[in-house]
Amino acid sequence: MTHAEGVDEGQALARRPQSLMFSFLGIYVLGRDVAVYSGSIIDVFARLDVSEEAVRSTLSRMVKRNLLTRHRQGRKMYFGLTEHATQVLEDGRRRVWETGAVNRDWDGTWTLVGFSLPDSRRSTRHDLRSQLTWGGFGLLQNGLWVAPGIKDVESILAPVEPGGSEPSDFDLSDHVTVLQARALSPTRSADLVSKAFDTEQIAERYRAFLDRWDTPHPLPSAPDDLARQLLLHTDWLQLVRQDPHLPAEHLPRDWPAIRAEQVFRTLARTYEPGAGKLADAVLDELAR
Repeated sequence: MTHAEGVDEGQALARRPQSLMFSFLGIYVLGRDVAVYSGSIIDVFARLDVSEEAVRSTLSRMVKRNLLTRHRQGRKMYFGLTEHATQVLEDGRRRVWETGAVNRDWDGTWTLVGFSLPDSRRSTRHDLRSQLTWGGFGLLQNGLWVAPGIKDVESILAPVEPGGSEPSDFDLSDHVTVLQARALSPTRSADLVSKAFDTEQIAERYRAFLDRWDTPHPLPSAPDDLARQLLLHTDWLQLVRQDPHLPAEHLPRDWPAIRAEQVFRTLARTYEPGAGKLADAVLDELAR
């Protein structure tokens, strides 16, 4: 992937309405007991060239997924967070502001997950692989996944449910083994990183982010700082959610995540005052 292709990919990700919605909710609704009028959400998203139809469709889907609740007042419909959405957004907040993009505190521990599922459980196997990848695991060898640090594997496996045709009493825990370990000679931790993770692909994502944002005037076509803020946070959250948080000591000294994180934090502080004023003027909120 070239840098230009990476930037195009990042722009496509950033303009997905649901990804933008998570950023919007995380910044302006999380931690506040309020619901927001759909019309004002539509006004915000118009700044991002997201149509009214796309916003309404996204809100409806998120209600069906138990992420949002509806609150009617007169002829207006307001949307607030469910407990499930709060948990999802809190996880995103921690990844953005606490975990960070660079793992400088690794203690040498690895979490290993091994599983073996029959062909009749293909749907479950696919879901399990997706959840492990999302949870920061890399495939070390057939059926054996590894991630740096101590991982809460139970929470990672929780969303994995048997497919519709599979017996409801299927117990995934009977097929999964979870261990904590340290690399011992002749195995080196650096070998585990190189075998289980595509570090060049990870680095390329950060370079694409820098191509887009590490410029004197990022996104000059965006109408204002509220639009830039939402696009910036969406891009960054996509990056850190895909990043397995590999130990810094086993990555190149010029690892692009270091510079990318500096750029994100600087721009986030820069956009916050102006974006907040615009949001205050646009958003119609209902106390819950």
